[in-house]
Amino acid sequence: MIRKASAEWKGNLKEGEGNLSTESKVLSKTQYSYNTRFENGNGSNPEELIGAAHAGCFTMQLSANLSEAGFEPENLETQAEITFEDGKVSQSNLILTAKVPGIERSKFEEIANEAKENCPISRLLDTKITLDAKLL
Repeated sequence: MIRKASAEWKGNLKEGEGNLSTESKVLSKTQYSYNTRFENGNGSNPEELIGAAHAGCFTMQLSANLSEAGFEPENLETQAEITFEDGKVSQSNLILTAKVPGIERSKFEEIANEAKENCPISRLLDTKITLDAKLL
């Protein structure tokens, strides 16, 4: 399986601008710029997209792991906080709220940590990954 995305950039770093697109068209010439990456401009940025990818990948991996262990997740919600400093993504903090009927806290933490370590995006990232998991 190969997934494709593209970026186009015009101009210098500070005044230039670009757009991001994905093969699925979920992103189609989505604007990004210096302001959207380093300030609070309107548009997206690579770190935000990494966060979405990491949150989505981890949550799907957790769902699979829970099901494999015999638990049916009712709701899994993950936020990824990506820290970008000194020109590098230095951390991804996964914040999970989960409702999984019939699971003990210790078993839930074990399965969640395994998903954090082994989802494909976690394995791709060369950074510190933390998990703050709340079981409802």
